[in-house]
Amino acid sequence: MGSALGKVPLDMAFRLMQQDPTNSPGGSVRIADMRNFTIASDVLAALVKVNPGHMREIHWHPNADEWQYYIAGKACMTVFAAQANARTFDYQAGDVGYVPKSMPHYVENIGSEPLRFLELFNAPRFVDVSLTQWMALTPHELVAAHLNINRGLLDGLPKDKRPVV
Repeated sequence: MGSALGKVPLDMAFRLMQQDPTNSPGGSVRIADMRNFTIASDVLAALVKVNPGHMREIHWHPNADEWQYYIAGKACMTVFAAQANARTFDYQAGDVGYVPKSMPHYVENIGSEPLRFLELFNAPRFVDVSLTQWMALTPHELVAAHLNINRGLLDGLPKDKRPVV
C-alpha cells in the first residue's frame, strides 16, 4: 500500500548556493526560476552579490515588478521614472525595496562589505534588459544621434551582459 502522504510530482527544494553563479567584474548572481526549479512556475528569485565599489548595472525588467530583500551590506538604489523623474533610496540588511515593472534602476554597494540581496518576481522566468548591452547592440549611429553619446564610447561597450559592474 502507498504512503498516506502521497507523492509530490516535482521537487520542492532547490539548492541555490550549489548553483554556479553568473560572475561579473563586481560580483555575482544566482537565479532560481522555472528553467532550473520547475515547480516555481509563478515566482522566481535572484540572489545578487555586489562587491564594495561596484553596482548592479542599470537595467529594467519588462515582465514583472521587482521586490527586493536586503540580506547584508549597505546600498543605494536609484529608480528612473517618466518625465525625467528619478529617486534614490538607501537600504541596509532587513530592508525591503520595490521597483515597478519596466522602470530602469541600479543598485550600488555604498558600504565596505559585500552587499547581498534577493530580487523576487511574480513571473516564471528571469528577464532583464541591460542598458549597456542594449546600447552596445543597437546601431551606434542611432544611439549617438538620439542620446548625444560619443561614438567611440559606444564602440567600446561590451556586448555581453554583465549584471554586476
